[in-house]
Amino acid sequence: MPESIVILTGAGVSAESGLGTFRDTGGIWDQYSLEDVATPEGFARNPALVHDFYNARREHAAQARPNAAHEALARLERHLRGRVTLVTQNIDGLHERAGSRQVYPMHGRVDQAVCAACAHRWPAPSKLSTQTACPACGQNTCRPDVVWFGEMPYYLDEIEQALQRATQLVVIGTSGTVYPAAGFVEVASHLGAHTVEINLARSEASDAFNRVIEGPASEAVPAWVEEVLGK
Repeated sequence: MPESIVILTGAGVSAESGLGTFRDTGGIWDQYSLEDVATPEGFARNPALVHDFYNARREHAAQARPNAAHEALARLERHLRGRVTLVTQNIDGLHERAGSRQVYPMHGRVDQAVCAACAHRWPAPSKLSTQTACPACGQNTCRPDVVWFGEMPYYLDEIEQALQRATQLVVIGTSGTVYPAAGFVEVASHLGAHTVEINLARSEASDAFNRVIEGPASEAVPAWVEEVLGK
């Protein structure tokens, strides 16, 4: 069987691009209540607060630049054409800007907007508000096209198909504690794939992997990519 690599990335892969992680000490969820800014209920209570939160996330993402980890993963995809599937929990779009093409942003993209009334999607302006009209139906029912807690992640069918044929699963820069992504290593291991975790330090899920690589993503990921391409 030809090698087929599924890569799952989390906030740790973008931290060195200046984008904050969520669950670490001092992370974004230490500064904001996720119930207020990352749930449908929070949006219903105070949409202006949620728009302000994601307007800031959008601005930060636009100012950020892909780092060596993003670039290394794009290089891996170019060399192993058709054999790399990149799944990301990140909403910043940095993988795509680094050149990756086969990307499944399972939690959406902060630079996209979606209409809650008609489901139309379009590139988000720099500032969304309760007065922003949907370009398709005209209603003021837009929201960031991101998946909030309690909502179903995107691309689950495509991700499941990729996991079914994976010979290797590599999880980079994520705590591995939030489902459904937390179940990827269990599925991949059950199907016989080799599993690798790359993280700044060991996580709660490290024991589930065949191999754990510790270090900053900008150093550890390029080194792993060179190892794969050198085989």
